[in-house]
Amino acid sequence: MKLWQSVTRALRATTAPATTQRRQLLTLAIESSCDDTCVAILEKKGQSAKLHFHKKITSDNRQFGGIHPSVAVASHTACLANLVQESLGSLPAATRPEHLPPSPDVLSIPVTDGGVSYRVRPDFVTVTRGPGMTPSLSTGLNTAKGLSVAWQIPFLGVNHMQAHALTPRLVRALGPEGVDVPPEPAFPFLTLLVSGGHTLLVHSLSLCDHQILAQASNIAIGDLIDKCARAILPPDLVAAQENVMYGPLLESFAFPNGEMDYAYTAPKRRRDEIEPFESGHGWSLDPPLAGSRAMEYNFSSLNGAVMRIAGRETMEVSERQLLARATMKLAFEHLASRLCFFLSNNDVTQAVKTLVVSGGVASNRFLMHVLRSILVARGFGEIDIIAPPPALCTDNAAMIAWTGMEMFEAGYRTDLSVLAKRKWPIDTSQEGGILGTDGWININERAQTM
Repeated sequence: MKLWQSVTRALRATTAPATTQRRQLLTLAIESSCDDTCVAILEKKGQSAKLHFHKKITSDNRQFGGIHPSVAVASHTACLANLVQESLGSLPAATRPEHLPPSPDVLSIPVTDGGVSYRVRPDFVTVTRGPGMTPSLSTGLNTAKGLSVAWQIPFLGVNHMQAHALTPRLVRALGPEGVDVPPEPAFPFLTLLVSGGHTLLVHSLSLCDHQILAQASNIAIGDLIDKCARAILPPDLVAAQENVMYGPLLESFAFPNGEMDYAYTAPKRRRDEIEPFESGHGWSLDPPLAGSRAMEYNFSSLNGAVMRIAGRETMEVSERQLLARATMKLAFEHLASRLCFFLSNNDVTQAVKTLVVSGGVASNRFLMHVLRSILVARGFGEIDIIAPPPALCTDNAAMIAWTGMEMFEAGYRTDLSVLAKRKWPIDTSQEGGILGTDGWININERAQTM
């Protein structure tokens, strides 16, 4: 009888039409695309959501001056199982009459006093499938597959960049508990994905339909910030940090008093924007792609110039702060320039009401100030700018859980045979985008053929 119940439950989970959406969903999610080991448990009731568990552990790469793949994998291997084990105690409590055995929807979790705690079994497991570092992705992917098989529940491998774009919709759902409001931003919207590995301006038309408008042709904006921070920051300041996060450290070094130090005036015209930055200390910086209106981002020339300037033997702290401010100013104005090129199309501007800024660099307050100031100066002040809180800007499992929720409700599942995707474009014109890869199961289409 128990075997039959298990088989019936598994079939029901993979064949039920998505049109009969459950009012309540629960998922355990794993994110391991780079050097952060992350686990979350998210519950969704209607359009509101509750985060029962959310934790991450970052591998220690300080001695390498950057992320070391084998160190990251070792950290995932050492930490992920323990994080999953810890998260189980945060699953919603389940009750059962003492005279009845646990149902297939209940997990029996041993507790410290030797007893058993009954918890609600997740409806499905969500995990980052790509893009990212293959060994790191595989660690999370294999763990998620194991949980899916052990618990006999569906499995969803989602796109990391799609998750960043959808994070503000998660934030909306996590608002006041019980407030059942539609997810926002509503499609279509623009997404600026800015992180250590990606710089993308994306037109998000629907859940799985995204068009890349501009992307970095060399290093990403987060990589630029990290590289420049290592060259600019005084060594004693870096040595005093227990856990060096180069981007936030560079921002706090450049603007110790926050917005009071900005003194920023947005360029009203393109010709003002492409003027070289003159320091008054014998060095200058040229804005990236000053002579081009190509829809791309290029940070290599700025990176090289900063490296040369910061390599001087004598540079006072105040001059280093000036260099940090100038570097961020030119880099962020470069991001805004391609956004303004696109918005100059009046038809598009009328349809797009929101700019989502997501990824690790979205936690930079000066970036948000520059974007808002330039949009206002160029006549696009009606565009809303939405960024998640800092804790949800960087890689995290909560955004993976939410993306799993949206994909699950749209009828998608993932076959257990799939492998990690080091590269996985979200643009529908590139290999079909999110849905162009192998392993998707659409239960809506399956139900129509039965």
